[in-house]
Amino acid sequence: MKYRIFVNVMPHAELLDPQGKAILAGLRHLEMPAIDEVRVGKRIALVVEAENEAAAHAQARAAAEKLLANPVIENFTLEAPEALVA
Repeated sequence: MKYRIFVNVMPHAELLDPQGKAILAGLRHLEMPAIDEVRVGKRIALVVEAENEAAAHAQARAAAEKLLANPVIENFTLEAPEALVA
């Protein structure tokens, strides 16, 4: 069975986020003062073929740990797998 899993990668909270700061400045320029903070990350969609949901989740976690996220500067979360119809 195939599963779609999303890997969300964000910089550690204590690190500066220059891209987020630039976007926040642009929002201020557009007169959107209600937005306090902007952090920029990435969202990666994986389609994983696995026997079951747990195996798909394990493969996505391994991909995130080994390649998709840099543990020195980033955290990641996985969104629950979604079974795809063949």
